[in-house]
Amino acid sequence: MGRRAPPPSSSSSTTTTSPELRRKRTAAPPPPPSPRRYRSISDVMRRSLPVDAAPPVVRAYESTRCDVCGSGERDEELLLCDGCDRGRHTFCLRPIAARVPTGPWFCPPCAPRSKPVKRFPMTQTKIVDFFRIQKGAEDAEAEKCGLFQDVKKRRKRSLVMHKKRRRILPYVPTEDKVHRLKQMASLATAMTSSKMKFSNELTYMPGMAGRSCNQATLEEGGMQILPKEDKETIELCRTMQKRGECPPLLVVFDSREGFTVQADADIKDMTFIAEYTGDVDFLENRANDDGDSIMTLLLTEDPSKRLVICPDKRGNISRFINGINNHTLDGKKKKNIKCVRYDIDGESHVLLVACRDIACGEKLYYDYNGYEHEYPTHHFI
Repeated sequence: MGRRAPPPSSSSSTTTTSPELRRKRTAAPPPPPSPRRYRSISDVMRRSLPVDAAPPVVRAYESTRCDVCGSGERDEELLLCDGCDRGRHTFCLRPIAARVPTGPWFCPPCAPRSKPVKRFPMTQTKIVDFFRIQKGAEDAEAEKCGLFQDVKKRRKRSLVMHKKRRRILPYVPTEDKVHRLKQMASLATAMTSSKMKFSNELTYMPGMAGRSCNQATLEEGGMQILPKEDKETIELCRTMQKRGECPPLLVVFDSREGFTVQADADIKDMTFIAEYTGDVDFLENRANDDGDSIMTLLLTEDPSKRLVICPDKRGNISRFINGINNHTLDGKKKKNIKCVRYDIDGESHVLLVACRDIACGEKLYYDYNGYEHEYPTHHFI
């Protein structure tokens, strides 16, 4: 068994120091280790062994082309189907899509099969209930003669001043009762298919803009006041509509344009067609709205107070009057309706009035860009 070495004496540990120990205390610290080097991803992929699994599918959206026109340009208006990833331009769809939808979108082959348009029954009681006609057929017939005489007198009086003052004329409803039911049934068909309720006036719903917000005096630059005689004409037309005596218009379905409105009789220039109605809301609340029928009601200096009409849930026949392509001469020639905003009793209202003679069977069109010139109509039919 080995022995332990005797401990050094205290005198030697304090008075003498080994040269080797002195070097260990004064030598510089060793350099830090060099940083670890990593291989690049390209080097790793080059050295990696192949596997049996199929490579992941990469969707080349940048090379997507429209299935209709074959072009890949204007990609900001190119819709990608959530089912097959094929593309279609908004303006190549029929009917044309006003803008790119915010939610899922499916191309016609992938979209669920739509139900055929269900025609509204040609039943007087159902039509009376749908349009909330205030008086029955008997009362309407009793006052019919006096009402038509009033319309004819007003039209003759307005025609005398037609060239000088350009007054608004009242429409002449169809006298044939059965044919008038057909006209109203066509509108009811379009509205029920669009899940709308009939409303012939502006509606102010909770959570949207209140009626007190619709002040024509807030219009930037001012708003024209509807003359007294024209106001009487509008009131006369509203009375006729409440009695079920609608304008001579027919709503038809077009495979390219959707529901459209056509004249069911000859209509004179400056004839009142309808007031643009629907829910009144603030423009800023509809910034991301996909609706294609939003109408400007009030343009105020303060953007937060600007109002629009939204006929997606409530409205009338004006919802289905189409817009023109105001970028082409042929498109401008189709315009036969003008859209005008008036101050009526201190509130803003949008009136649709014939801007030329309209023949029976002619479709109704107006310019969607009457004010802001921001609506994309360059691909309208």
